[in-house]
Amino acid sequence: MPASAIANVRPDEDLDLHIGAKLRHARKLQGLRLRDLADAVGCSESLISKIENEKVIPSLQMLHRIATMLGTSIGAMFANGNTDPDPIMHPGQRPILSVDTIGRHDGKGIRLECLIPSGQLLYASIHIVDPGGTSGGTITHAGEEVGYVLEGRLEITIGNRSYQIEEGDSFFFPSDLPHGYWNPGTEVARILWVNTPSTF
Repeated sequence: MPASAIANVRPDEDLDLHIGAKLRHARKLQGLRLRDLADAVGCSESLISKIENEKVIPSLQMLHRIATMLGTSIGAMFANGNTDPDPIMHPGQRPILSVDTIGRHDGKGIRLECLIPSGQLLYASIHIVDPGGTSGGTITHAGEEVGYVLEGRLEITIGNRSYQIEEGDSFFFPSDLPHGYWNPGTEVARILWVNTPSTF
């Protein structure tokens, strides 16, 4: 299986989220066999089984493809089940999705600090991207995205063009254009990122 299909994707260690069980439940609700889902997202049946049994954790791109195929979102996979969330989240209370070593061999690549509870029409997070951190390729999906660079700089690819963006810059694009990014700088980049409908 391609290395890009697997990464150490983990939520904050204080949260017991059972992503595999949630994916299995979503797959069964759709009436899909392991092979059906594997064929639809372009991976092996064995990989889907290992993900559902919590033996491996998929890369961000693979997790996104699986969630989209199952009619859910990455945010829903990391939800803690609170059906009546408090409208205020203080520092330290927001769930953080860590994506370790995507496209790298050391360190942490990307962390997504969730600003909105899952299951909403809108999704917002702060993308925290370490130097050299990368999205590990491009993704496409339905919707629109807007972002604002809070600090640091990023190279973002939208369609067939790449752009250098830095603190104070903003961007907007339709999500059906292939998009991805990496941090070519020496400092951590923080980007306020909003998209609708919720796909993360």
